[in-house]
Amino acid sequence: MDTKQLIEEIYAAAYEVRQHLYAGYLESVYQNALIIELRNRGFMVAAEVPITVQYKGHTVGTFRADIIVNNEVILELKSVRELQPIHEAQLVNYLLATGINHGVVINYGDNYAFRYKTRDYRRFS
Repeated sequence: MDTKQLIEEIYAAAYEVRQHLYAGYLESVYQNALIIELRNRGFMVAAEVPITVQYKGHTVGTFRADIIVNNEVILELKSVRELQPIHEAQLVNYLLATGINHGVVINYGDNYAFRYKTRDYRRFS
């Protein structure tokens, strides 16, 4: 399955969760439901994956990815009124730290959102 198809399948699974669980729950509720949905669709899913940032042999930062699908896509889940730029920046940090190229921020709050991000960007021109 290519990346485009994988992202489309993740979108379908995320939306299925949204159809059954509307806004108002904690992020962990949506995370658990999405894990079930993705596994039911045959995907390899890892949850609460530790990520470390190294500098000259020293750990200088630690994160936890909500979900990693097929070791190819990081999912960062939110349950907020509206996504903010900091939420997308958080995902980009995870992509940079892991070397994974693709990620999605999913908001299950009042304004449902599914935002695809890649690691391939330039901070400075």
